[in-house]
Amino acid sequence: MRILGIDYGDSRVGVAVSDLMGWTAQGVGTLKNSGKKTLLAELLKIIREYSPEAIVVGLPKNMDGSEGFRAEATKKFVENLKTIYQGEIILWDERLSTVGAERYLNDTNTRGKNRKKVLDTVAACIILENYLSSRK
Repeated sequence: MRILGIDYGDSRVGVAVSDLMGWTAQGVGTLKNSGKKTLLAELLKIIREYSPEAIVVGLPKNMDGSEGFRAEATKKFVENLKTIYQGEIILWDERLSTVGAERYLNDTNTRGKNRKKVLDTVAACIILENYLSSRK
């Protein structure tokens, strides 16, 4: 019973997956967002590999809880995602997930190109971990 976590962005998309028990999240990787068709094709490969029962997509909200233009872009992405995935898609409040990812990368002294490559993957892990924790 795996769950996929996605941190959607205009340039990069972080992807994480839960373990079979649905307790922890591991990074799958960061995909370059080079257009809807290419991104969906790459996500379809991941979906086929892991066969998730649900996908959790981080929904960027403002600190006051309101939704801005980033939330609208994410919702449009979810509509596109529904064309390749028929299971449950959950929008999850991702406030501070990128801040948490940056803090983690600071703590692990990850710098330079490596940092940029893994930031979105770590953010996807944090989004998925938060969702998994809420189910316990």
